[in-house]
Amino acid sequence: MQLSTFDETGGNSKKGSRWAELREAQSETLKLKNTGMAVTTDIGNAKDIHPTNKQDVGLRLAAIALDNVYGKKQIFSGPTYKSQEIKVNQIILTFDNIGGGLSTPNNDELKGFEIAGADKVFHSAKAIIKDNKVIVSSDAVQNPVAVHYGWADDDTQINLFNKEKFPASPFRTDNWEMITANEVYKVSK
Repeated sequence: MQLSTFDETGGNSKKGSRWAELREAQSETLKLKNTGMAVTTDIGNAKDIHPTNKQDVGLRLAAIALDNVYGKKQIFSGPTYKSQEIKVNQIILTFDNIGGGLSTPNNDELKGFEIAGADKVFHSAKAIIKDNKVIVSSDAVQNPVAVHYGWADDDTQINLFNKEKFPASPFRTDNWEMITANEVYKVSK
């Protein structure tokens, strides 16, 4: 299970977010064989590290097991970032695991997207779904190079899903150094 939202220190794209970086690290484990991950951004609570909605967590984990282990083929994941294409002042994002197509609950406006230019300063962005891609732009960024989605400790606002109601995992399109890049962790005995 990917860490759900928890507003530990108010981390975000501007000052950095340890929670977003940890979620990214968790997503990286999917490159290993026989792994799966349930995204819980939509059922977390910014004030409580333990989501109380255990039923949806269990259903998402069961969907992974049913597909990957028991051969009952079904959609078991939300959209995952695949690639970006820069076109003038927009970035067009493509995704894997779109199932029946990209969507938002109740056809709401997409939330949680930010865009930056070469200055690495992220601004809230307008994002729309078109042809199962997400087009991201902002009047504040004329020559965009990178997008963040859900890049915060508290990412409860984000709302990109597939039509099967699995949420997209938070992501970034850049490879810029993050706040934990030079951290050294020790295992205590």
